[in-house]
This record gives sequence, C-alpha cells and structure tokens, in this order.
Amino acid sequence: MRSTVRRYGILHGVYQSALLLGLVMLPQAVSAKTVLAFGDSLMAGYQLRPGEGFAPQLEAALKAKGHSVTVIPAGVSGDTTAQGRARVNWVLAGAKAKPDLVILELGANDMLRGQSPATAKANLDATITAFKAKGIRVVLAGMLAQPNLGAAYARDFNAIYPALAKTHGIALYPFFMDGVAAVPGMQLGDGLHPTPAGVKVIVRRILPTVERELAKVK
Repeated sequence: MRSTVRRYGILHGVYQSALLLGLVMLPQAVSAKTVLAFGDSLMAGYQLRPGEGFAPQLEAALKAKGHSVTVIPAGVSGDTTAQGRARVNWVLAGAKAKPDLVILELGANDMLRGQSPATAKANLDATITAFKAKGIRVVLAGMLAQPNLGAAYARDFNAIYPALAKTHGIALYPFFMDGVAAVPGMQLGDGLHPTPAGVKVIVRRILPTVERELAKVK
C-alpha cells in the first residue's frame, strides 16, 4: 500500500512538473508572429535557389535569435508601386493569418523606368494606409535613385521614403540594398539583384529594425 502511495506521489509530482513546464512554454507558442515580406524581385529571390531569398534567410536569422516567427514571401518580380498597391488586399485575403508586421519594399522598378516620383509616393502612401488599416505594423524599406537619372530626379525620388515614414509614423530602413549595391560579389551579373551572399548582408543589416518592430507588436 505504501509502495502504491509512493508511486502515486512520484507520478503526481511528474505530472505537476510537466503541467508547469507546459504553462511556462505556452507563452512562446502564443507569441509566434508573422512577417510579410512585400516587394519586388529584390525580395522575390530573383534567380536564386529555394532558401536563398530574402524571406527564408530573414526567417532563419530571426529564429537563430530566438524568435518564434514565420516570414511570408510576397515579392513579385517586376512589380512597380502601382502593381504592389493593387495586390495588397488579395495577398492579405490569401494569408493563413493576419501578418503582425510587413516589410514594404517597392519603388525600384518605378525608378528604373523613370516614372514619376510623385506617382510612386502616392502609391506607397496608399499601400501603407491599407496595411495600417488592417492593424499591421509597417517597416518601410527605402530605395535610392541611380545617378544617371539626374540630380533633380534623384532628389525627388530619394525624398519619398523619409517623408512617408514621418507622415505615417512608421519605421524606416533607409536603403534596402545598403552594403550590396555596387559591391563586388554582392550582385548578380545584371548589376541589380542580390546574390545569396548579398541577401545575407541585407538580412543582417535590416535585422535590428525588424526585431525592434516585432517587439512592439502586442
């Protein structure tokens, strides 16, 4: 009888410990977050193999830092700000869960085509507004105009991102291609898109901004 009671006591203690462990671990499961990587070919992993693009590398980097997170790839090669603006609602409708944070990277194709900075700004403004209306935090990833487009164009285009970040009160990562643009070995042969090593640099540099914004998600 005493042996049975003792075994019961041990089992009961194990059960309580397991239950306690479950309660301790529960907040980690509940706190799992979703990041939407919304952009053009720079985010889409143009000509890269699976796992080498921005979304999978960012997810791996965040998990290595202890974050419970899923990064959803939503980059479309060739997208302009107008095309990105047009697909916001159906991207969100197709997501399994509402993203907690979106990294918005668009504008490079507008710039390469010499399209109006004012139009690009209006499209980005509407896109940011659409995400915020759904209660999603936004990190705006900026782009810089190429010098051959002229000083006036560069001045107007480069001013888009700081102005929008200030207007909307959102986080700004000033230049998505920082540490990659014009750096040997960091871009593909086209001189535009990042290599896997280039993506790694982008992820490493933007990571503190992403972590800071994830910490603000309730």
